Amino acid sequence: MVELFAANLAPVMFISLFMLLLLGFPIAFALAANGLLFGLIGIELGLLTPALFQALPQRVIGIIANDTLLAIPFFTFMGLILERSGMAEDLLETIGQLFGSIRGGLAIAVVFVGAMLAATTGVVSASVISMGLISLPIMLRYGYDRRFATGVIAASGTLSQIIPPSLVLIVLADQLGRSVGDMYLGAFIPGMALALSYMAYTFVLAWLKPDTAPAMPPEARTFLEPSGASGTRSLVVLLGISCAITWIIMQSVADPDGPVDERVVLSILTLGLSAFVLAGLNRIFKLKLLSQIAERVTFVMIPPLALIFLVLGTIFIGLATPTEGGAMGAVGAIVMAVARKRLSVNLLRQAMDTTTKLTCFVIFILVGATVFGLTFRAVDGDLWVEHLLIDLPGGELGFLIVVSILVFLLAFFLDFFELAFIVVPLLAPVADKMGIDLIWFGVLLAVNMQTSFMHPPFGFALFYLRSVAPKNDYVDKTTNKKIARVTTGQIYWGSVPFICIQLIMVAAVLTFPGMVTHYKDDTPEIDPSTVEITIPTNPYGNSGNYTGSDMPDPSQIFR
Repeated sequence: MVELFAANLAPVMFISLFMLLLLGFPIAFALAANGLLFGLIGIELGLLTPALFQALPQRVIGIIANDTLLAIPFFTFMGLILERSGMAEDLLETIGQLFGSIRGGLAIAVVFVGAMLAATTGVVSASVISMGLISLPIMLRYGYDRRFATGVIAASGTLSQIIPPSLVLIVLADQLGRSVGDMYLGAFIPGMALALSYMAYTFVLAWLKPDTAPAMPPEARTFLEPSGASGTRSLVVLLGISCAITWIIMQSVADPDGPVDERVVLSILTLGLSAFVLAGLNRIFKLKLLSQIAERVTFVMIPPLALIFLVLGTIFIGLATPTEGGAMGAVGAIVMAVARKRLSVNLLRQAMDTTTKLTCFVIFILVGATVFGLTFRAVDGDLWVEHLLIDLPGGELGFLIVVSILVFLLAFFLDFFELAFIVVPLLAPVADKMGIDLIWFGVLLAVNMQTSFMHPPFGFALFYLRSVAPKNDYVDKTTNKKIARVTTGQIYWGSVPFICIQLIMVAAVLTFPGMVTHYKDDTPEIDPSTVEITIPTNPYGNSGNYTGSDMPDPSQIFR
């Protein structure tokens, strides 16, 4: 019996960890306790030596000294400052007015703002809570279906997990041993495609079921021209002129053979600056060439776009590391809060307190995962997982399908931090051995793990929304009508269609790897068959030595 237990120590250790988690033990302490317990059992059985744990202090110091993880507190702090600076409120009000005249316009505004917040905050809780507080009462006021309204808010908030600068992508890059910048580049297209998929679903649903997502009534649209027109025509003209200016500038200054990502970032920056300058001239000289909505959209959109460039743009074009980009983003968020006159000592204290708690939470889990991983690998747990997965039918595709199903099922019970620190370190070596691009693999897991925020009954986005959704009937202050409460069941059922959309995106990333691997397109590839190696003749013979001026020029050896 002892021999059987010793031979299967790795699977017993893995199963016992999940039993501890299901019993409700904190993840960090469950990981560390499991690693220490089975380490001692292994020493007692003679499978391990006491010297094993001498490596722990150095590993813990390595975690604390990891520069990559510094990006987590920076991006968290940036997101919390922006959440309280009023940016989300201004964006939702303005974009809601812009799309309010069409069916589902408020929901489209929620998705649009969710993507904007994702690209500036990177924090799911901040996005869901902000949009739940601001947009849910408005959607209920104008007759939106409760399931759809809650589902689109929760799903749009989870875009913060896949659109850079996501905290999840930072953790995954660290666990996979890959560049955070490459992970951001790889995740950008799937994140944008997911946001567009939410918008497409909203359009289709509003067309098929108009009562589900009605348009805002005319009296609710405040940014109308004196003639009663919406003013969107001048916005289209402004965008057209800005695009023309951008094209002329890019043709003059941009390198046509330069990296695609750099050209895209510079084009967006030039487009935003052009629109901002034109709108500014219109306001300064009182030209009255722009409508109210065109001017407001410009001035509301430019600050977050500038912050996105400050963070992601500098990372994509290679001017800053993700940690440096996060630091600049934190400073930019403070500047925005000062400009809006929202910065206060209490706001700073709350943001720093929450940032410290979340950062400590991540670091403690990582320390616990290190203790667990040390013992698990010592008892050949990594080989057990490798043999379990590498012999699956279907080869690489079979492995990816099984892993996707496994992560989806585990996401019902575990959040993304637990999945990233427990499951990913076990899967990554197998994927690497099979020749799978780890950036693609990481983005595939990130899109899949995004469903962990939406899974009933433990989805964190659903918890965040439940905390701000009305629990009792209330009277709307604008219409003086009684609004029914939002039930937990409505929130849960509302998440189902968006979980299906997320799974379709998992299948799309799996089927079309180019959505992720485009980050490698600008890297010059070298064909080994074209490499010529020339060894200069040694004037002193085979046994002689090169000295002084006799040394060959290194540039002539490899060409």
